[in-house]
Amino acid sequence: MKGLLLRLSGLDADAENAVRVIGFFDRLIAGRASPHALVRATATLAECPAGLADPARGISLRSEPGAAPGEAAGERAVREFAETGIVWLERPGAPLPLDEIVLERFAFAATVLLERERDERDDAALVDLVVAADAAEADRCRALRAMRFEPSAPLHVLAVAGGDAAAVLGALGRDARAAALGHVHAVLARDVPADLEDRTPDGTRIGVGPALPGAEAPDAWRLARSALRFTTLGDGLPTVVRHDRLGGLAAIAARLRPEDIALVADVAALDRLAAEPHGDDVLAVLVAFCATGSTRKAAARVHRHHSTIAARLSHAERRLGFSFQAPGGRLRLDLALLLRHLRDEPG
Repeated sequence: MKGLLLRLSGLDADAENAVRVIGFFDRLIAGRASPHALVRATATLAECPAGLADPARGISLRSEPGAAPGEAAGERAVREFAETGIVWLERPGAPLPLDEIVLERFAFAATVLLERERDERDDAALVDLVVAADAAEADRCRALRAMRFEPSAPLHVLAVAGGDAAAVLGALGRDARAAALGHVHAVLARDVPADLEDRTPDGTRIGVGPALPGAEAPDAWRLARSALRFTTLGDGLPTVVRHDRLGGLAAIAARLRPEDIALVADVAALDRLAAEPHGDDVLAVLVAFCATGSTRKAAARVHRHHSTIAARLSHAERRLGFSFQAPGGRLRLDLALLLRHLRDEPG
């Protein structure tokens, strides 16, 4: 880095652009870009084909914006990284003044990101062991220490579904570790920022377990998955749910089995309503009505005229057999929708 700064000092008018190049690759590193994304971004930045190869890792990538596939783009300018890797630019004609810096930062980013990718593969096996309920406690403690987590110190476990788990890791900080367990990622983090929902990518849902000693991670993982079930009830609801803020809802989710919920007459009535023509639309109206408490606000949420909402609600009242305006009526509807949702999101 010191040598790079010395070279920048001699660039005069190009110094500002050189700093931008450095910032460009720093953002790729901070965003945990994949090797494919790194090569594509470099080719776009340099406006010439770019490549990355590391035989030891079995990687060979090339991106060529502005050149037809297979077209010879020019001589390669190559920079080595790690022990077996190379990156390159293929520039027709003479190299541009900033090509050397692009290559240097390209190589540096490849080193960091590929090393991190290897570490994350190793971490995934450790995270899997830490949250496994049938793992021996001694093995769990060793896995925690290998990731620099103290077994007796508070640790959050998060259940992340959909979206970009890597971006969630970035929001949680460098100490966060993750593993894909089926369609859900288990994430370990010392701290969970209060604004995590604002930093969560679109399409990502997160259940946050309570802070428990690392040795109790299987319990925290179970509670995080339970919290995750409350993130998909309807439009406008939180994409991040913390288990310790669920109150009595947590007990409902933990105790009621699908076969218990099947005995609830209101849930069966909702199922019959959903099976009718336009049933999905009626269910969406019911969710919006419970979320807003207002026919007009529900209409705005589902983009329908308020008279249509009133008609849908009246139809649903007849099918369910009770008034949503009666004392306790909306609570009864809300509970029926929640139970149906929990049945269909077993966690």
